[in-house]
Amino acid sequence: MKNYQERIKEASEAVRSAEYILIGAGAGLSDAAGLKYSGKRFTDRFPDFIKKYHMKDLYTSSFYNFGTMEEKWAYWSRHIALNRFETPATELYKKLYKLVQQKKHFVLTTNVEHQFSKAGFQDEKIFATQGDYGYIQCAVGCHSKLYDDENLVEDMLRQTKDCKIPLELVPKCPVCGGEMDVNIRKDEHFIQDEAWYNARDNYNTFVEKIEGKKVVLLELGVGFNTPGIIRFPFEQMTYKNSNATIIRLNRDYPDGLTENKNQTIAFDEDIMEVISIL
Repeated sequence: MKNYQERIKEASEAVRSAEYILIGAGAGLSDAAGLKYSGKRFTDRFPDFIKKYHMKDLYTSSFYNFGTMEEKWAYWSRHIALNRFETPATELYKKLYKLVQQKKHFVLTTNVEHQFSKAGFQDEKIFATQGDYGYIQCAVGCHSKLYDDENLVEDMLRQTKDCKIPLELVPKCPVCGGEMDVNIRKDEHFIQDEAWYNARDNYNTFVEKIEGKKVVLLELGVGFNTPGIIRFPFEQMTYKNSNATIIRLNRDYPDGLTENKNQTIAFDEDIMEVISIL
């Protein structure tokens, strides 16, 4: 790997000269932005749940098997509020928008906190493949409509007591009468509504446009949990396009395919630091 200053210079030139920029954003980007799922951010907001259920962090607690729906939604309303409604656009996401706003750009992300929209990115230029904390759906996917949950979450937060909400606040599917769930991809019942398919089509159109063009694939905090969504397709696009450059920011997995070595600029340094310089 070249020294830091050489890589910064190459990456800055690649961004400056690019016709298009395709951003691929994973969980590492939000972590770098301060949306951490552990530590003080978790302990300050969930002391009662930590005491009662011995929770360790926001990630593992998302899989907790609550005994009742009143407990489940008391937890999830706070989880959603913290990550989706209470946290404004972070500095890192705003810096990222400033970096690309004058370029033809698009965002492909597995993150579900709505940070790109908050930072100024146009919704038609974002494909959030894994859902959005701002919506709930039928838990078994009996129909394809999503429901805005902001007002519901506010009511739940206001009426949470002893890590429970009142039974009457537990959402029920308006079609089948069954349980509702957060619209995040965790099983085969994840709802891909009309807006999801429109975003997918916008992404595919953008990918067609950049074939053979001078493009930067800006990959941010993408590991190997779901490499088939961003990481592997970015490598494939680069392999097929001699004018493409991957700029990969990843502390744990900065290196890519050997075949794309000459078209890859890898950083294992802090994402905020690198984006601020670019």
